[in-house]
Amino acid sequence: MPVTIDSVLNPEQMDEFRANGYVVVRGLFSEDEVATIRDAFMEQGKNGPVPGLSEMIRGTAPNGYDKSDPLSFYPRMMHPHKHPELPLVGPLAMRYMLDERVGAILRELFQDEPIATQSMFYFKPPGARGQDLHQDNYYLRTKPGTCMAAWTAIDDADESNGGLVLVPGTKDLDIACPERADNSKFFTADHVEPPAGLKPEPLNLKAGDVLFFNGSVIHGSYPNTSKDKFRRAFICHYVPATSAECSHWYQPFLKFDETELTIPTATGGGPCGEMVAAPKAPH
Repeated sequence: MPVTIDSVLNPEQMDEFRANGYVVVRGLFSEDEVATIRDAFMEQGKNGPVPGLSEMIRGTAPNGYDKSDPLSFYPRMMHPHKHPELPLVGPLAMRYMLDERVGAILRELFQDEPIATQSMFYFKPPGARGQDLHQDNYYLRTKPGTCMAAWTAIDDADESNGGLVLVPGTKDLDIACPERADNSKFFTADHVEPPAGLKPEPLNLKAGDVLFFNGSVIHGSYPNTSKDKFRRAFICHYVPATSAECSHWYQPFLKFDETELTIPTATGGGPCGEMVAAPKAPH
């Protein structure tokens, strides 16, 4: 059964989360902490993609990066917390993925103990494509309930440099089967069309702000049309400890004391049929 957790969010924040399935906690991480995260990942990626850490560079179709694409040099880094052999980013990612400030908020939002499943770092340099609308639990396949993201802004993020958009009214939506994204605008392959009458709304964040949102919320991001501004982000995903199943692509699962936890593997591909390849990671 879910546990009752002492409040760490104010009533207005809880009302926002209950209404929309997402809430922003402003300034959760300090300027110095943000700089530490930013500088570590920039140093790790200064020579381009890191084998075993950076997203694999594909061909030019359907959603690959060619040499003219800024993401060919700065692809997202996947699961850095699983790389203790990389002293710049491995221990750092583990520390911030399991930061107790994040854990306390997740406990209140889940009303359960949070279990960490994934860490990622997005560089999103000037000129980079956006990410089309999607739902995170299509990839994690958490049941019952849904997953939760903690999306930490490492730079100020707005429409000009590829900030986020979210679709209010989708917090309880069933997971939809994605359509094909427009790869001239987006680097990912999936697109989820919002229900009739609902539309994406921009969300501006300051460096150090953390957005928490559940896995049903439809969201994405703009292309970075700025001349000289990165839109970096450190993003982690979590599931409640009472989850009955979750996709095996996110093992091993971790408690906040770094103890590994077993969650039964989700079967099949949910409402969209059998997944025969590794699901693309969210965001």
